[in-house]
Amino acid sequence: MNPNPPTVYAGLDIAKATLQLNLLAKSFDLPNTPSGHAQLVKKLAAVSAVHLVCEATGGHERAVAAALHAAQIPVSVINPARVRQFARASGTYAKTDPIDAQVLTAFGAAMSPPITPARTPTESKLAAYVSRRLQLIEIRVAEAQRADACIDSVLANSFVGCLRYLDNAIRKIDFLIKNLVSEDARLADQVRRLAEIPGVGLVTAVNTLAEMPELGSLTRNQSAALAGLAPYNRDSGITTGKRRISGGRPLLRRGLYMAALSASRTNPILKPFYDRLIAKGKPAKVALTAVMRKLVILMNHVLKNPSFSLAK
Repeated sequence: MNPNPPTVYAGLDIAKATLQLNLLAKSFDLPNTPSGHAQLVKKLAAVSAVHLVCEATGGHERAVAAALHAAQIPVSVINPARVRQFARASGTYAKTDPIDAQVLTAFGAAMSPPITPARTPTESKLAAYVSRRLQLIEIRVAEAQRADACIDSVLANSFVGCLRYLDNAIRKIDFLIKNLVSEDARLADQVRRLAEIPGVGLVTAVNTLAEMPELGSLTRNQSAALAGLAPYNRDSGITTGKRRISGGRPLLRRGLYMAALSASRTNPILKPFYDRLIAKGKPAKVALTAVMRKLVILMNHVLKNPSFSLAK
């Protein structure tokens, strides 16, 4: 028996209610439910050296990934943009669940993606709480804008009640996040150290750790790339194009944007950096993106080096 059998990649297309598995050139339809996850694990466990590849689908993949991690089956959760680009490069333009699962299998075989590590129960809870908090804030912003535009006094009262309810819901989520952080010594220390960085604060620290639990174990380039803040060259022949950022984790970038606005005014390291870029004629948006990149690299450095301190 071969002690190191070749890896068998399996693609899994994930929808809200269904799973489409491509395994050993066969297609399987499964429900995206606990029973469906159990069936998936059973099929994969019967194959030696299997490695599942799926896409990040706005949270629908989390329960599947958790079931696979519990069964100790390797899984890679891939940015959908990478898979789509791979499909086009392979000449696959049609898009159905079975085709998508086949593309994911081919992506795994061609790219050998790294295994996505399992999140701890605390990390999973924190991600869920932070995600819900962002949803409530988006709803509140939309309702507040509608309230400002409302000219009917009867309808205006309905907005008052709705906004009050949303404020209470946000406070409850904040309470849950605060308790969760306080109950985990390692997480509490990480939040404290990140919040000490001028421009970051508690909310950004928590949001960043929820979206990037790998922070503190990455290289400079890895931290920037995971956040989608690594600039990529677009050169051809004698033409030098503008470098652009792409990919990464959009929710993380949104939080870093607000932190970068503050850091560009108060951070003793990042403010001079921002000012130098502006003085060189860089557009404010480009300079601010550079600050975001420096900020996430600094946050990673702070957690990676316990002796490093940058008090406000």
